This record gives sequence, structure tokens and C-alpha cells, in this order.
Amino acid sequence: MRILAALLAAFVMVGCSMPSAMAKKIPHPDIPKVVFVPHDNRPISDEQTADTMKAIGWNVETPPEEILGSRDNLGNPDDVWDWLEETAADANIAVLSSDTLLYGSLVGSRKHDYPQRVIDSRIERFREFKALHPDLKIYVFGSIMRTPRSAEASGGVEPSYYESYGSDIFRYTALTDKMEIEGLTKREKKEFEFLGKLIPKDAIDDWLSRRNKNFSANKKLIQLEREGLFSYLALGRDDNAPYSQTHMESRKLAAEGADLGPSKFQAMAGIDEFAMLMLTRAVNDWTSSVPFVYVRYNWGRGGNTVPKYSDEKISDSMKAHVVAAGGLMVNSPKNADFVLLVNTNPNGQTYEANDRANDGKPREGTKYFADLVQESVESGKPTCVADVSYANGADNALMEMLKGRDLLFKLRAYSGWNTPTNSTGFVLSQGMLASKMTDEACDRLLMTRYLDDWAYQANIRGIVARQLGWLRASGTYSALGDRKRAAEARTTNFMRRFVEENLPPMEGLQYLEVTFPWNRMFEAKFDLSKPFDFKEYKAAHMAE
Repeated sequence: MRILAALLAAFVMVGCSMPSAMAKKIPHPDIPKVVFVPHDNRPISDEQTADTMKAIGWNVETPPEEILGSRDNLGNPDDVWDWLEETAADANIAVLSSDTLLYGSLVGSRKHDYPQRVIDSRIERFREFKALHPDLKIYVFGSIMRTPRSAEASGGVEPSYYESYGSDIFRYTALTDKMEIEGLTKREKKEFEFLGKLIPKDAIDDWLSRRNKNFSANKKLIQLEREGLFSYLALGRDDNAPYSQTHMESRKLAAEGADLGPSKFQAMAGIDEFAMLMLTRAVNDWTSSVPFVYVRYNWGRGGNTVPKYSDEKISDSMKAHVVAAGGLMVNSPKNADFVLLVNTNPNGQTYEANDRANDGKPREGTKYFADLVQESVESGKPTCVADVSYANGADNALMEMLKGRDLLFKLRAYSGWNTPTNSTGFVLSQGMLASKMTDEACDRLLMTRYLDDWAYQANIRGIVARQLGWLRASGTYSALGDRKRAAEARTTNFMRRFVEENLPPMEGLQYLEVTFPWNRMFEAKFDLSKPFDFKEYKAAHMAE
């Protein structure tokens, strides 16, 4: 079976080379140079993703942070293209965000005003770029523009009219999608007509015209994949629902690229995890590896769970992610390179990590899942956990059990951030790459996730958010403004206390500093002026 899988991987890796008199043939080193263009400069998009590649000893170069898109700066595609063309001269692999190279950033894809001709000229640059670098393996990921359910769900990074009409726009496009698939009831037809009159024409026209440009661009990217320019193309359904404009566009793009097959192209749920998936596929292609993964879910609905911010079963998303990353799903842990355990709620619901109910007390399914983790770890099989019972943070009850059983740093990878599909794709990728890392490198990546997903997202973020009103000056959760420095100081203090109470006493952790690079509390950056020492802790811990 492994021989067959390796042959299949070799077949998938074969791509078309475009001859060019100016092209320079790059040798095939053991450790290649990778140029990585993320879709913005958030820590998870940029630094934390690149850190995973550095953990396996690979050379990864990213654009300067100032030319990447941020919350308030949509980014400059032409500056990034110039950097890419200069940096790729001696590169072997390129993992590229089409959103950055076409619109400036992921947020830029939702708010840009570029005319179609400008977007088309940037698409043409992909063809020119490949002609100059025919031996370069290019992996492209991009978004199918999201459809947030409400202004609150948009996180303040949609056009201003979404603040007033976000819920109405979501519902209007959900009905449009349903109309195409199965038709509307008499009541839904009336609601559709009402919403069509309620939403200002200039708002819906602006929103749909931008979507049409992006949709056209994605179709052209599929054509470039068909021509053999890319080693893989992944288009992601950013925050969406079973009926939505995003779901409708994805259906059509999937049909557009159906002839390519999933070994070359997929339209999948998610987006923020796609850079990690494409980097992992690049590693697997380069090393002719096909990691075997055994996936098991918590009892109850398990893989049939349709999580928040998605339009499909989590098991379908997982299968798509495994294919995209260049792996193979197997039916037994005995045949797997590693085990991925997915913490879903038995009732199939996904809650929010900041809910007060996420209080650390065991729920139905908590002990059962913790037992699965312990059994897998004790079997000696490399074990990873996708923690998706809550969106936007860890399951505190599960984390308490893993801590109590001394399992936190016996895992090879963990993820519980943002949307469930973000978490599953990210931990799957780190799980595939873990065999190429030292134990210390794995532990450092685990610590990042525990600081971010568990300490901050599931606990400290909610505490400080509720205390913002106590601080002087003005500012909100989504726009901290003059309260930013005070919020950072308060968050840092709470984080240090949480670390002291819940994580191993490693020298260096007491110097943790927290900042909010996007001037909001949704994401945070964790800095240590003095690196923490895993080797010293583990030596003492094992000696006890």
C-alpha cells in the first residue's frame, strides 16, 4: 500500500514546465528555499505558520511585514509582486496567497475597489512569473469571499454598510442560494422580496460587484492550474453557512475545476489554515512522502457534526484537508503514521469558547475523549488533538483533564483556535510534519497553541474584554484605540498568572509579553524576551 501511495504521490508531483530563455534551472537540494506569501500579517497567518516550517529545519522567507496587509492597511499587491520576483530567483518552492497578490490581503479581497482590468493584469503576472521560474513548484491558496452572518461576526473588517445590513445581506444571499438548489417556500419568497427592497441598492451592488470580480479571478486561477502553472490550487470558503453566497460560489467553482480532480485543485471549507496545508503539501511533494493519518472523533455526532462557520460535515472537511496536504486517511491506527483525535460535542453543536459555560467543568463526552487521548499516547502512536467543540478557543474541561493526566506535552500537535476547520487543517499539517521535528521543536509549537488557544482565547480574552470599560480613555473590543496599551498590560498580567497556574514551570515564561497588532482583541501576539527552556524542564521532570 505504501509503494502504491508513493507512486501516486510521484504522479501528482509531475507538473508542466514552461520553457523560457531567461529561466534559470535551480538544483534540487535536500533543504529547499521556500518563498511564502501569507494573506496578511496576523501572527497566525504569517509568523506562527512560518515557524512550523522552521521547526523542520527548512529555509522560509516571507515579505517584510510592512508590505503585507493589516487590519487598516489593505496591502499593496505590486510591492509584494516586486519582492516575490526578486526573492524567488534562487527559490525551489513558492507558497502564495492569491488574495495578497491580487488585492493586497484577505481583508483587501473584501474591501478593494480595483477594476477588473487591474485584477486581470495581476493574474497574468502569475503566468509571467512561472515562465521566468519554470522549475519553481508553485502552490496557490485563495479565498472565496466570506458571507458573515452579522456585523458582529464580521469582526469590523467588512465594508461599513455591513454594520447596518450585515444580517440582511447574509439572509438575502442564503435565500438566493436556496432558490437555486431547491426553491423557496411561499413565505421565503416574500422574505426575499422584502429584503431586496430593504437593503440599499448601492450597498448590495457594491458587495455583489466586488464578489463578481473575485469570482471571475478565481475562475481564471483554475484555468492557470489547468495549464500546469501550479502544483496545487486551493480555494477556501471563508466564514460561510450551508446556504450562503459563499456556498453558492463554491459550488460553481468546484464544477469549473471538476476536471482537474482533488490531486490538483479543491474548493474547501476554511481559509486561515490553507497556508499551512499548502506548505505541508510542498514538504510532502518535495520529500516524496505520503503521511498516513487515522482520524477518530468523540462519541455522538462525531464526524457528522456541521460546525459553526462551515457548510459541511467536519469529516468531509477533514478528508479534503488530508488530500490537500498530500496525505492519506487510513482506517486503523495500526497502519497510521499518526493519530488525529477530534474533540466534537456529542450533540453535534459548536459553542463559543468565550461563553461562560466553558468553565472547565467536565461535560458529556469530556472524560471519554480524554480517555481516547490517553490510550493513544500510551500506545506509543504519535497523537494530535483537534479541539473543535468550541469555536475561537480551547475546551477548558478537556484541557484541565489533559493537564491533570500530564498529557499536554505528550501530544505531537494541538489546535483549538478560530473556526473548527481552521483548527483541524492546522493541527493536521503540524501532525504530518511532526516526524521531521525534534521533541523540543514540537514542544515549542505546542506551547504557542496553549498560550494562544487555551490561555488567551478561551480564558483571558473574555476576562479583559469584560473589563475594558474599567479602563480610562476610549476604545472597544474591535477597536482598542487609546485603551490598547492598558489592555495589553492587563492581558500580560493575567496571562502570566494563568501560565504560572496551568503550564509547566519553565524558565523564561515569566517574561511573556502580549500585544494586539491589529488594534483589536480578537487575536494577540506573544513575545518572550528570554526563550523558555524545555530541555531543562524535561530533564528535571523526567528525573523526578
